[in-house]
Amino acid sequence: MKNGFMVVPLLAMTATAGVIAFHPGRAYSEPRLAQVASSPIAGSYKIDPMHTSIGFEVRHMGLSRIQGRFTKVSGNVEVDPQNLDRSHVDVTIDTSSVDTAVAPRDAHLRTADFFDVEKYPTITFKSTKIRKRNKGYIADGNLTIKNVTKPVSIRFKAYGPIKGEGDQLRGGIIAEPLVINRLDYGVGDNSKLPNGDEAIGSEITIHLSAEAVKGGK
Repeated sequence: MKNGFMVVPLLAMTATAGVIAFHPGRAYSEPRLAQVASSPIAGSYKIDPMHTSIGFEVRHMGLSRIQGRFTKVSGNVEVDPQNLDRSHVDVTIDTSSVDTAVAPRDAHLRTADFFDVEKYPTITFKSTKIRKRNKGYIADGNLTIKNVTKPVSIRFKAYGPIKGEGDQLRGGIIAEPLVINRLDYGVGDNSKLPNGDEAIGSEITIHLSAEAVKGGK
């Protein structure tokens, strides 16, 4: 039976002025200064990796929930609130940056048993459509892991914008938890315990909080 677990990412639009708290896996933000954006400011934004959290959690042997994260992410966002068809997001995650705070487990996740980082160094999310939903949005798009692409929809709320350091305009998002099946992407196997339960849960819950800077480099 293989030990370890899998992770997955995704991403969304604009970003938040909030307090991010997590290590190693759970990403969530508590917006204390910014308000939900009634209309994000149009323009090109760059994901701020220092204030972006992509975390995950997965069941292990039906006994616990293991958490982890990716520490290296980059991406670009185009925002046009007057014409959402022109809005889009393109995000790349470095698979070798998987971090569960347990070095031997992280090393195993990087092997061909799971992410095979030498052969598949990145995970990507590319939006195909941004939709308004009540006070938030939905980013429909394609999530690619190990050259397997599946459609996903990310529900999120946008916050800000506010002026940050150097008067840069900064916005943010908090996404609702997203659940995917790691087996759909060929990550890990479906080993069973003697009682028939999954050794490693096939469902992965992803947590996202992100910030982006208008015109950032």
